[in-house]
Amino acid sequence: MPCARPRFAASRRDRPTATPSTPRLLRLALVLLLAAGPAGAARAEMAAPAPPRIHTNQSYVEELSRPTRLPVDDSLAVFAAVFGQLPDRVTVYPTENYYYFTFLHDGAPWNGNIRLDASDRDRGKLHFAYSEDLADWRDETDVAHAVLDQSHGVIVEKVERLLYRVTFGDKSVLFALNDLSGVKSPADLLGPDEKFVGPIFDESGLRFFLVFNSRLKLFHYLLDETARVPEQFVPMKSGRIVVGKRTGYGFYVDGQRARKILVGVAFANSRVNNYFDGPFDQLPDNFIEDDSFRDMILAVAPELKGKIDRYGGWGDGAQRYMIAPYYYYQHTGELAAFDRCVADKRVPEANRPACFVIDEESQQSFSPVPRAIKELRGKTARGKR
Repeated sequence: MPCARPRFAASRRDRPTATPSTPRLLRLALVLLLAAGPAGAARAEMAAPAPPRIHTNQSYVEELSRPTRLPVDDSLAVFAAVFGQLPDRVTVYPTENYYYFTFLHDGAPWNGNIRLDASDRDRGKLHFAYSEDLADWRDETDVAHAVLDQSHGVIVEKVERLLYRVTFGDKSVLFALNDLSGVKSPADLLGPDEKFVGPIFDESGLRFFLVFNSRLKLFHYLLDETARVPEQFVPMKSGRIVVGKRTGYGFYVDGQRARKILVGVAFANSRVNNYFDGPFDQLPDNFIEDDSFRDMILAVAPELKGKIDRYGGWGDGAQRYMIAPYYYYQHTGELAAFDRCVADKRVPEANRPACFVIDEESQQSFSPVPRAIKELRGKTARGKR
């Protein structure tokens, strides 16, 4: 069975079941998105540099101390509370069209999203999901999910191709979806067997190019460096591996094509489903216009023929094919496996892209063996028979 992920809930994925041997305490900065809409990324990039905005413990404590009232078991009431605090226009940066929010209620942190999914927003549907925050020390928290439409008093109207008006009660909000239709991968970034699938804006704030290797039948996420990259990278001792200070994303620096290939995501971030859990849940939905993406998935998983839509979804769209070729690491030293694979002279140059793909077996055992090495071992084993 191909690896699937929930499509509509809170974008949680099936995580590796092993527990890290040395759990680390993650201290996440509280981001209050309800008080004001986000500034446009383009405007921010063009603005003159200014001192960084500070977030104080005082404001956190005072927000925490403020009495709140919210019937969290009533999805429509929670939606009303969230929607009522949005400005008249918001920008939805992630390319699977999630508008994320957080709030504190009765001493507990909560998070959620409003989503205008490409598959049904033009039919007047809006997806709303929320839950208590996940944490390393606790079990999964329950996710509340509702599909809202006119029958719930929620009206979704298409204003332009990527601009939607949502009305609830006497309030309307314009949701501007991220228009990356003009963003293309530079031709010199792609190998001879690679095809650009579409642009990705991850909730981490990083942009990627999703590419597909038609000969090896695999996907890669390439860092988009055609725009400002809000990250600093730390080189690892293993060689051509760098890790982002903020996101924890690990990249292999491909000197041959001057590109960074995503090879690692911190397992600790995946466990708590935060903004740095990987770009698997931000596929370029707004820019998939034909069946070519579905054909790519079928090349990898032919058993899905006749079962998936053009976005890779099945089961009435509730499940979606998961594209996560990278490795969820516990320690950055594990990422050296990718560097060693590229340096292995037994791996033909044409097969080196397979050095950056990890299968589920390697992930579950937390022992990264790139696909190219597994294929070599398979050939050796067959030769000894």
